[in-house]
Amino acid sequence: MAASLTLSVVIVTYGREQVLIDTIEQLLPQIDQTAGALELLVIDQTADHLPETQAALSQWAEHHQIRWLRLPEPQLTHAMNLGLLEAKGEVVLYVDDDIRPQPNLLQNHLAVYDRKPEVWAVVGQVIQPGEQPEALSYQPKGGFLFRYMDFPFRSTIPGYIENAMAGNLSVRRSRALELGGFDEQFIPPVAARFESEFAKRLVRAGGRIWFEPSASIHHLAAPSGGIRSRGSHLSSALPIFGIGDYYFALRQGRGWERFWYILRKPFREVRTRFHLRHPWWIPPKLLGEVRAFIGALRLYRAGPKLLDRSSSGRRSWPS
Repeated sequence: MAASLTLSVVIVTYGREQVLIDTIEQLLPQIDQTAGALELLVIDQTADHLPETQAALSQWAEHHQIRWLRLPEPQLTHAMNLGLLEAKGEVVLYVDDDIRPQPNLLQNHLAVYDRKPEVWAVVGQVIQPGEQPEALSYQPKGGFLFRYMDFPFRSTIPGYIENAMAGNLSVRRSRALELGGFDEQFIPPVAARFESEFAKRLVRAGGRIWFEPSASIHHLAAPSGGIRSRGSHLSSALPIFGIGDYYFALRQGRGWERFWYILRKPFREVRTRFHLRHPWWIPPKLLGEVRAFIGALRLYRAGPKLLDRSSSGRRSWPS
């Protein structure tokens, strides 16, 4: 059965080369074969590509196989919002730039919206390196802030959830615009928890999120590019690795649950095998957590940075 909705696929990329080319090469045939699939947008935050990457992207763009939009500096949630504004489809599917999409990824995302009109967003299965799909039942625990934060996205059991992974996330464009898109207060270079904040905000607004394991990707976790270009969070006193998590709790938490989430986070960060073997990294890490909370508090007091909720048009952008 042909899908009744149209689809735009968006890749936000930063610092990727061959793995980005591989990802696009695997997605283009699915766009050609999926009824309703209109386009592949590449939101590129990389200043300078290798010549072979530049050539491949240029050729695809010239032949209208991709829309290649370039940004002068990396800001993940801003790039996500640009994709939302520029998309022509009624459904926008975000995928990571280092994935191996499984067959019928696009078709299976669209099928949920036809089958479940109450759904505002769909999260597909994400298989991380070393993982296998498993029939993992899940019972949410805790209050609104904690529920589904430990959801196993490798599960093969579909159902309604209250969390998201942006590497395999589709949204109804109109609903996402009503919500204001993604909060651009999740500052670069690490926007941890931005998709969880979006998911919780969506649920608070009365929307529903469906987990669809048949819409599956293998995440390759490429060793270069992305947030990995800023080193390891385990041995850093930088606040960038924790600020998004604290900001998420401040934005979506309430009462004692917010307090408990924030209080336990520093201890959770240093209760690792790495810190057991390298205890001299515990003080720098805790210092980074303090700095992260102070930074998140400043962002929270400034308020969220969302799209104009009345926006339904598209901004032109130089390519």
